[in-house]
Amino acid sequence: MYKEYGFVRVSTAVPVVSVADPVANTSQMLAQLETLPDADVVLFPELSVSGYSCGRLFHQEALLDSVETQLARIAAAVPAHQMVIVGAPLRCGVALYNCAVIVNAGRILGVVPKQYIPNYNEFYEARWFASADGSEPTSICIAGDTVDFGTRLLFTHGAGANELVVHVEICEAMWMPIPPSSLASLAGANLLCNLSASPETVGKAEYRRNLVTGHSGRCIAAYAYASCGPTESTADLVFGGHSMIAQGGHLLAESTRVGDKSRTRRDAYAVSADIDVQRLQTERRTTTTFIDGQKHLQGQTYQRIEIQLQDSPMELIEPVTAMPFVPANPDTLALRCSEVFGIQTAALAKRIEILGSKPTLVIGISGGLDSTLALLVATRTCDLLDLPRSVIKAVTMPGFGTTEHTLGNARALMQHLDVQQVEIDIRAACLLEYQELSIATGYRVFGEIDATEHASVESFVDAVSAIPEEKRQDLVFENVQARRHTELLMNMGFVLGTGDMSEMWLGWCTYNADHQSMYNVNCSVPKTLVKFLVHYVAENEFEGAVRDTLISIAETEISPELLPPGNGGQQAQSTEDTVGPYELHDFFMFNIARYGFSPSKVLYLAKQAKGWSRDYTESEIKSWLEVNLKRAFSQQYKRDDVPNGPKVGSLSLSPRGDWRMPSDAQVSIWLQSLRDAKSEDS
Repeated sequence: MYKEYGFVRVSTAVPVVSVADPVANTSQMLAQLETLPDADVVLFPELSVSGYSCGRLFHQEALLDSVETQLARIAAAVPAHQMVIVGAPLRCGVALYNCAVIVNAGRILGVVPKQYIPNYNEFYEARWFASADGSEPTSICIAGDTVDFGTRLLFTHGAGANELVVHVEICEAMWMPIPPSSLASLAGANLLCNLSASPETVGKAEYRRNLVTGHSGRCIAAYAYASCGPTESTADLVFGGHSMIAQGGHLLAESTRVGDKSRTRRDAYAVSADIDVQRLQTERRTTTTFIDGQKHLQGQTYQRIEIQLQDSPMELIEPVTAMPFVPANPDTLALRCSEVFGIQTAALAKRIEILGSKPTLVIGISGGLDSTLALLVATRTCDLLDLPRSVIKAVTMPGFGTTEHTLGNARALMQHLDVQQVEIDIRAACLLEYQELSIATGYRVFGEIDATEHASVESFVDAVSAIPEEKRQDLVFENVQARRHTELLMNMGFVLGTGDMSEMWLGWCTYNADHQSMYNVNCSVPKTLVKFLVHYVAENEFEGAVRDTLISIAETEISPELLPPGNGGQQAQSTEDTVGPYELHDFFMFNIARYGFSPSKVLYLAKQAKGWSRDYTESEIKSWLEVNLKRAFSQQYKRDDVPNGPKVGSLSLSPRGDWRMPSDAQVSIWLQSLRDAKSEDS
């Protein structure tokens, strides 16, 4: 376990089974443990010490005596830092129970008997085993040692946000209307383990997979599932060896199984995954209805038993995805894009309905990603409502920073989509405002140019172009243009906003300019996903010149285009050069706003992440994370005042939705967490 950041490594193992031979089975499992030295928790299948398919042999004293002897052997051999869970038939009083045996630090810590004993169809367990119903003893004697015995045992390590709480149940429990682990999760368990012997029949694997992933989601927990394999007896059944690990409704790891497309494995194998306990704890705290569910415990008490795990840094098994908003699988990405586009369209359709039979929708078209997506949503919505696309007034407003490339794309896009086309050159109006500011306040553009000395746009542009590019830093110069855009749009009709969630997190917008609209269809779409959405629509909705234009827009460097172009007409402004790479900022935003992770953990995850467009040094990541934090706190006042717009994913920054924070909050402790983060060399 990497205690500092709350990661726990879990392995589900499928051993080779020698039916009714505990000595051979124990040797197999101990050999398998040697291949899993970094695992914190290792889960073996149901009745793994004896074999599940022993039948009437479960009532043979020789078998049961051997099982107890081998459990003592396992306890002595298991590494001190591991928690190992094996299955065994055990005598307790006059009854025989199907049990999970929990081993740690050289001893057996507890035994959990099976509650639900199937005795239908192919199952005959009630012939061999008693059901644990609460009346059983609270302790059991194994090889001379007395051990805690019961269905309400929780095994714990750590404290607070990093506390691991393990609950164990056996096979049939997962198939019940209310699995025991449901109540255990309400009592604090966040790693739920199931020892199983599930025979493979046609269609069962998919249902089993859905049970595991769905249950992990409902319980806001990790669920580890290990099932017997094909080396069990095949007299009447074949056991598939299907093992899985899920977390929060997502399947993290899955083994091969009998009947899948791969070759059937008859050797020992295991799958492993890193569970993020901090993430689960955060999800539970924020999901207040989960806490409300604790009333269903109805006075039930659980016994907590402490376990020992090693706490040391580790490299995660599965690399963290650098693009949390963008699925890596192409099919999943296409589905995600379709869903987001559908939500945006449905949201806008409802808003248009209240505008009357002859609405006028106004969108500022820059030739960039965000305005393109908003226009695509608007045209699709008009088609949905059987409105002519001519109700959309698409307005491009070239200014001092507009390049021929983006202006050409804007013109082509408007023409291709058959909307009203309006073009207004805002430079003369902006020059007039610079002149008025100069007269009223002594304002100088870039600190040097007196706008009153220039009667024409051409003269002013020449003066601006003479200023070295590195000195063209002037927020007033940029904001005047941005607010002119919005003023014109607001006077034309119902304005659709185009700003995305990443810009709102960073406050990368001009207050009372592109910050405002009557409705914003992009408000919950992060910048990294916007690009893929435009690509998706280009590839799936259009062909020919329209598709080429959309792809050209998607590949254009992100820029507000408010500063004059450089030599050769190239963009003088790169948003990402100024504020930082959006792929980093989206990663930071997701982990801070969605899961509440500390900056030091976000830095750790970013260094582990795979899929960046280029390699980032630790100092780069740390520097841009500091920018992200400072802007996220200082720009909250903009997020407090935003138009309506639909939530499309698991995160929204609307003050009426997910994200509420005081606009005068201090960022100091977040920055301190970042400064205290361990470097690669520490």
